Amino acid sequence: MLNPLLIIKKWAEFVKISHTVFALPFALASMVVAARPEHGWPGWRIFSLILSSMVCARTCAMAFNRIVDRRFDRENPRTAQRHLPAGAISLGSAWTLCLLSGGGLVLSAFFLNKACYYLSPVALFVICFYSLTKRFTDYTHVYLGIALSFAPLGAWLAVTGTLAWPAVLLAVAVVFWLVGFDIIYAIQDYEFDRRHGLHSLVVAWGPDNALKAAFLAHLFMWGLLFLLGLLLRFRMTYLIGLLIILCSLLLEHWLARRRSLDWVNNAFFRMNGLISLVFLTVTVAEVVFPGFRLTR
Repeated sequence: MLNPLLIIKKWAEFVKISHTVFALPFALASMVVAARPEHGWPGWRIFSLILSSMVCARTCAMAFNRIVDRRFDRENPRTAQRHLPAGAISLGSAWTLCLLSGGGLVLSAFFLNKACYYLSPVALFVICFYSLTKRFTDYTHVYLGIALSFAPLGAWLAVTGTLAWPAVLLAVAVVFWLVGFDIIYAIQDYEFDRRHGLHSLVVAWGPDNALKAAFLAHLFMWGLLFLLGLLLRFRMTYLIGLLIILCSLLLEHWLARRRSLDWVNNAFFRMNGLISLVFLTVTVAEVVFPGFRLTR
């Protein structure tokens, strides 16, 4: 008898559902700022639809990525045991999940507002198109950053029906953040990508120069978050969060340059998961408790 929990676990691992922790906190932070007049809470209906949209969008994009990259995954020793090349999931099942989750995004957007609904096909195209960019451009990291930046933009649009400068500023910060940590992630496939004609800034510039570019991207990201806090008149809690984020970024790059056996798991997954969760936490705190001070 098939174990439902094992089936759910297999599909969750296929689309790396745990990686939702990267983009989702920025979407929720954008949501609470957009709903600031109501103390950051837009209501259960909008919250549930934003959450559904995020999960569906990311599932669709990741399933598409696994489908179109299955040949490279099969040839790369690091990825050869992924579900499609290993035969754990059929290609037809993967396409079914991709199409159903894409439809789930459009349906969720329909129940949000007209702007979200009309733009949902554009979002689907952008987030899926990233998977093809490594075949023709060194700036594939920028495309992925743009795809993830739709998270805060979409959440703001879901709450207000329009866009405003805080959402745009946060989206640009997400682009720089993603560029930085995707360069770090791409370093582990440097030799494979170079031999197989796949593009990235790591292949184009070499690992050392690419790491320098990643560090600059993260500095820009931090500066934009600082500017966002100033313009929103956030105070001490937000500044403490920014200090934690800065320390996390510095530790991430220190780990990346060490290149020990587990450096990617630490630098890429743990540090960036911490960064997004800290940002969400301090943003919620500033919106819900706008008059809070550590000192009087």
